[in-house]
Amino acid sequence: MDACIGFDSAWTDNLRAPGAISAVCFEDGHPTRFCTPKLVSFAQALTFIRALSSEDGCALLALDQPTIVPNSTGMRPVERVAASLISWLGGGVQPSNSGRLGMFCSASPIWQFLKELGAIENPEEARVAARGCYLMEVFPALALASISTEFFGRLKGPRYNPSRRKTFRLIDWTRVAEAAAKEADNFKCDELANWCRDCAKIASPSKADQDKLDSVLCVLIALRWRFSPRSDSLLLGDLGTGYMVTPASTSVRRYLTGTSRKYLVPMDDAISNEIA
Repeated sequence: MDACIGFDSAWTDNLRAPGAISAVCFEDGHPTRFCTPKLVSFAQALTFIRALSSEDGCALLALDQPTIVPNSTGMRPVERVAASLISWLGGGVQPSNSGRLGMFCSASPIWQFLKELGAIENPEEARVAARGCYLMEVFPALALASISTEFFGRLKGPRYNPSRRKTFRLIDWTRVAEAAAKEADNFKCDELANWCRDCAKIASPSKADQDKLDSVLCVLIALRWRFSPRSDSLLLGDLGTGYMVTPASTSVRRYLTGTSRKYLVPMDDAISNEIA
């Protein structure tokens, strides 16, 4: 059995604001089960992932949290590149550095989680692996600009976080969930698509609902990375200073090219020489 798992960790182990996890399981390349999103701590996420990892299959975890944070202050180079696009879309990027206590300092839960998980962090290898547990960092807000063209454009990023009451828009919530459903349809993941369409109908979504939806977006990023042509996704950054795996439309690739060159951040393992 193979599995694509999405984990929105919420970055800290706060019992009042846990993360969320979900998955799609496959047999012989065909989806057989959708594990509906549920709220979890890091320890509960570890149990969930272990239960879906089999000796004769490949489990790919798409984690919405930085996994390589060598810098003590500021942003990682990959975040500067991502921020160039996210800011243009009207959003923001949280910086990750070891100075952020409880998130990336040496005592933060993410490091113990990664140690206990023992996953292989090699995105390219994860695309073709027949067995083993693999891990890759993802960023749903960046992915949405490629998952749906309606989210690519000046200030066109969706405002779908219910906890940000001043900017939240219910229509954006609906649009994100429906876009996720269409992406799930592309992989014939009917249960996942139906869950997304039900999610789109929530009249008053909560932050917990958004965390669950983000875990599904992480699953969709993993599905595209694992099952779609390599050119449909982008490995932004590197395993030394930090990276993200994301779906990548032609427009998104073109937009990121100039900033990646400016900060000397590789795109698909190379510094681009293209003209943006």
